[in-house]
Amino acid sequence: MAVPIMPLAFLLASPLTAPAQTRIRVGTCARTLTAGVGSQFAVAQKLGWFAQEGLDVEVVPLTGSTDCVTFVATREFLITLPSMEPLAIARQQGVRIKNFYTAYQTPGYAIAVPAESPIQKLADLKGKTIGVTNMASAGVIIARALAATSGLNPDTDINLVVAGEGPQPAALLRSKQIDTLRQFDTQYALIENAGVKLRILDKRPIERFPSNGFIALEETIQTRARELIGFARAYAKGTVFTMANPEAAVRVLYDVFPFTRATGKDETTAVREDVYVLGARIPQLKLEPAGVRRWGETNEAHLSEYMDFLLKWGVLKQRVEAGDLMTNELIGEINRFDADAIAKTAREYRLR
Repeated sequence: MAVPIMPLAFLLASPLTAPAQTRIRVGTCARTLTAGVGSQFAVAQKLGWFAQEGLDVEVVPLTGSTDCVTFVATREFLITLPSMEPLAIARQQGVRIKNFYTAYQTPGYAIAVPAESPIQKLADLKGKTIGVTNMASAGVIIARALAATSGLNPDTDINLVVAGEGPQPAALLRSKQIDTLRQFDTQYALIENAGVKLRILDKRPIERFPSNGFIALEETIQTRARELIGFARAYAKGTVFTMANPEAAVRVLYDVFPFTRATGKDETTAVREDVYVLGARIPQLKLEPAGVRRWGETNEAHLSEYMDFLLKWGVLKQRVEAGDLMTNELIGEINRFDADAIAKTAREYRLR
């Protein structure tokens, strides 16, 4: 299957001269590279951490998590960053792919409504129109599952439509063409930056479950472990840096990917708004809420609970074992770096 040409394909060319670099393609699972997704990659590029691992990393935004799983299955991409739901669905179809590094330890997914909306609880979604980024997004799966938890029939009681990303969903909410959104943390921050204040409905049914992580074919995990470890270690360093100094991470993002800076805004406003977007993602990067201690580690018990949840509410047709979707076998090597030293570098960083 050929990958469609995307409007944005970003080459992370190494700033250091490093012999025998291996080029790898990594797919992110939204059309737009935002501060919440791109900062970790940009920092790992700018500070030479990918190059130190002998890697030349190309980052390509894809349409959604479903496509991210498909393109790993068809070997178009070595690594992508989807959520767990389409990975579990693909497993039922015999696709042998695993998450080897959980990047977002808790879900940024939720159903949001305008702050003044009369919708107060999930059951109030009956007969409402819910905007998702696209029909390949895991948002479709989550919206249907959350509707089912409140006693609604996801086939007949809710209407899912494509609302797009960035300012487009804000415009649709203002014009009341949609009633609510099932998107995710950084998209909601972008919408609030566009002037629409949002309110999150109850997300307790899913708040403990692991979210997006880096996936690869099982055979790739065995045969190309060195590259996967090196990639994830550089990304983990980028994560530590980003959490320690979000403003510096945003400025690095602009330096590495100049097109990510919003046009028509002065630098102070652009940085402030993108720090807000990044701040919406940082809670999902933290280890403590997930009950893990190492970067990229997956809480298998929490993932098993999620599989039970998806089975109960009809997303899965048969049980999928958590151990068939994830592995922590590379995590020890991935974490062979000094996180405190990286955080110190971030706090003292000045863009050069």
